[in-house]
Amino acid sequence: MIRLIACGRMKEKWMQEGAGEYLKRIQAYDKIEMVEVADEKAPENNSEADNIKVKKKEGEHLLSRIKDDEYVILLDLAGHTIDSVQLSDKIQNLYTSGRSRIDFVIGGSLGVSEELIARADDRWCISKNTFPHQLCRIIVLEQIYRAFRILHHEPYHK
Repeated sequence: MIRLIACGRMKEKWMQEGAGEYLKRIQAYDKIEMVEVADEKAPENNSEADNIKVKKKEGEHLLSRIKDDEYVILLDLAGHTIDSVQLSDKIQNLYTSGRSRIDFVIGGSLGVSEELIARADDRWCISKNTFPHQLCRIIVLEQIYRAFRILHHEPYHK
C-alpha cells in the first residue's frame, strides 16, 4: 500500500480532479490513499523562530499519521534526485524486501521539521524548481503511476 501524506488541503477543483485521476489509475496496481493533515498559519512577517514552530507543529501532524513499520520517503529540496526508472526500482525493491507500506510525505510551504527529517527513510527531491505544494502532490502521484507502468512493462508516454 502506498500513501501520500501531505500538509494542507487541495483547494482548487482542477488539482483535486488531477490527483483523483492518478489515484484511480494507481488503484489498478496497488492500494493508494491520500492523507491530508492540517497546515499551520504563518504570518507574513514571521521570524525564523516562528518558522521553526510552524514546521514543528506541521511535522507533529504528519508524524502522527505514520506508523513505525512504514517506509517514509520525504519530499525534500535537500533530498536526492531520481528518475522514473529508479523510482520504479525503489518501489519494487521495497515490496520484495517485505516493506509493503510506503509513505510519500510532503511538508508545508515553510519546509519540514527536524523530527520529520530524522524519521525519513529516504529523502527525494522531485525538482530544484519551486512548485506549489498542491501541484507537487499531482507530480508525485504521476510518478508513482509511471513507476507502476514501468514495473508492469506497459507503455506510458503521456
